[in-house]
Amino acid sequence: MQSGKPRFDVVVQFGLLALAWGASFLFIKIGLEGLSPAQVVWSRLVFGALTLGLIMVLTRRPVPRDPVLWGHCAVVALMLCVVPFLLFSWAEQHISSGLASIYNGTTPLTTMVFAAAALHAERITRDRGIGLGLGFAGVLLIIGPWSIDPGSGLAPQLACLGATTCYGVAFAYLRKFVSPREVPALTVAFVQVTSGAVVMVVATPWIAGSALRLTPSVVVSMIVLGAVCTGLAYIWNTNVVGAWGAANGAAVTYVTPIVGVVLGILVLEEPLSWNQPVGAVLVITGILAAHGRLTPNSRTPSGQTG
Repeated sequence: MQSGKPRFDVVVQFGLLALAWGASFLFIKIGLEGLSPAQVVWSRLVFGALTLGLIMVLTRRPVPRDPVLWGHCAVVALMLCVVPFLLFSWAEQHISSGLASIYNGTTPLTTMVFAAAALHAERITRDRGIGLGLGFAGVLLIIGPWSIDPGSGLAPQLACLGATTCYGVAFAYLRKFVSPREVPALTVAFVQVTSGAVVMVVATPWIAGSALRLTPSVVVSMIVLGAVCTGLAYIWNTNVVGAWGAANGAAVTYVTPIVGVVLGILVLEEPLSWNQPVGAVLVITGILAAHGRLTPNSRTPSGQTG
């Protein structure tokens, strides 16, 4: 981690990362105007894989040949890309892009739970226990049980939580089976996204059944979602974490829901209930508490994944 004044280029990349990940839910919503949820995921992963592949070529990074690494990354690809992307895309047919981005902010909490189960060094401490309690109280507030339509209101929100649960499983698996191999982050990202893209390409005959309405806004949204929000964003994230450390780099998690909500309101004129931002604040407070940021003289866990 660098000391002193933060490098300007890293600050810029942090801002671009927050914008890209926050805007991804807007692009998903626009994509759904002409594509099915599965077609949105197909586009996202294929364009993301092509972008990362091009960066691999330009930087002359070798493609790994270890079949065990590819096997582990394939598992991560399913839990970090294919399944959660499908769940978020399906959910956004029924809920706002802003609300989906708020639920995405619970990822550090689900990661903490599964990391504690899989990794001895990540056990639940007092700070983490308090953080989890606050965070999941925030989730309950976001859901707003008093206003749910029993017929359709709960399932999409549970799908979003299912997606972040997948992220939690994937990050714990990644740290247990992939991180010890010390493979460069760009290479791991390329293998993961490419594995996910292969899954979706193989599924093309089943996905292609739905009619396409490829308007300019849909096409541009899918290119940006894949190339920028799934491809370039990983590079920015790697650079930010390398310069600031994992815990400080994970602060982007606090910003992306704000970007997602603001874009949803400004671009799509989406409504926002009082309980959603209040619940999001409670989730962020829980994440800060889990990192020991609210306790004097507490040390932040160095390996936390955002």
